[in-house]
Amino acid sequence: MHQGFGTVSKIRQSIGFAAIGILLSACEVPITPSIGSDTEDTGQTINANETVKVALLVPAGSGDGNLEKLANNFVQAARLATQDYSDVKIDLTVYSTGGNSGQAAGVAKTAVANGAKIIVGPLFAESVNATGNAVASQNVNVLSFSNNTAIAGGNVFVMGDTFENKANRVVKYAASKGYRRIATVSAQNTVGEISASAVKSAAAKANVTYTGNYSYEMSPAGLSAAAPAIASNVKSSGTTAIVLTADSDTGLPFVGRMLPAAGVSPASVKYLGITRWDIPSTNLAAPGLVGGWFTTPDIVSAQQFNARFTQAYGGAPHPLAGLAYDGVSAVAKLLQTGSSKALTKSALTRRGGFRGTTGVFRFNKDGTNERALAIAEGNGKTFRIISGAPTSFSGAGS
Repeated sequence: MHQGFGTVSKIRQSIGFAAIGILLSACEVPITPSIGSDTEDTGQTINANETVKVALLVPAGSGDGNLEKLANNFVQAARLATQDYSDVKIDLTVYSTGGNSGQAAGVAKTAVANGAKIIVGPLFAESVNATGNAVASQNVNVLSFSNNTAIAGGNVFVMGDTFENKANRVVKYAASKGYRRIATVSAQNTVGEISASAVKSAAAKANVTYTGNYSYEMSPAGLSAAAPAIASNVKSSGTTAIVLTADSDTGLPFVGRMLPAAGVSPASVKYLGITRWDIPSTNLAAPGLVGGWFTTPDIVSAQQFNARFTQAYGGAPHPLAGLAYDGVSAVAKLLQTGSSKALTKSALTRRGGFRGTTGVFRFNKDGTNERALAIAEGNGKTFRIISGAPTSFSGAGS
């Protein structure tokens, strides 16, 4: 077996559990599909004049220190949201899932038995799937922290930034700049397959040609062995832009160095990314990433939330913490309408969406989401925004 990318341990130390958490929530496979039709207006009706009980499911109790920290940050972020909407009567109760699906389903049932009208969380896909199925018969919606669209639908919504959302943004932007033949370069694993599929779909939506997925075993030796064939395929297919699916934890800087060395010149092929290339910023020095474009959340919104969280709790939030704020604040915003149907699918999927910690977002009727993203360009040391994140859904950036 090839040894893994050497930078992984250092990256984990520098950014904590962020990359791992996103990866796990992306690739865990649901045991059974979510219950319910996407056309059904799922969700509890409420009395807008009374306090509404909201259950927050977090991955506490697993014994994993990183997960415990993340769980605590979820709770803290959710509390901030209740403070920001003090005019709304929310009774927020926290339940620990232990990071496993069985416990998640059990506490979800308990929460509903205790009067919860909606559930925010949990994190991992299997736990979300189990939670959704556990409370479907009680007609309770679940606003999960996952980014796995395979578990979305029925009474389950995903709030994490999905591969589909990021692929749509960067492919549409590249197409608008004349890049009409796009391929993916991905690792031979589940996340690589999901990412490549997302880019292929995005290419069809943007009416550009998808020239294929060129993959490699996820290790330096595996990538080194595959690089010449990848370069040959890129050239022979007439590909003008390649979407890299790797992030710092899965060898991004190696990809950004080895492909140009193998002959995929950034002077003739545009490098694109659906992960944050700037974490850590040293990634940006990789030859293939210089002048390349990648997706990023609304930086200003993210900085504002991070500053607020740090001031309130004395430390910076986990990169995923804002999802808990987004879920609770969306609930609160809908409760402000005074409608008895504020927590139903028809209300949750309002087309104007919500303002979140990383910019505006909205839920789709199939349980997926759209998040406003910016396009950044790396310059070797830092990056600049070349297409800002839309501030509303009345018109998205090109």
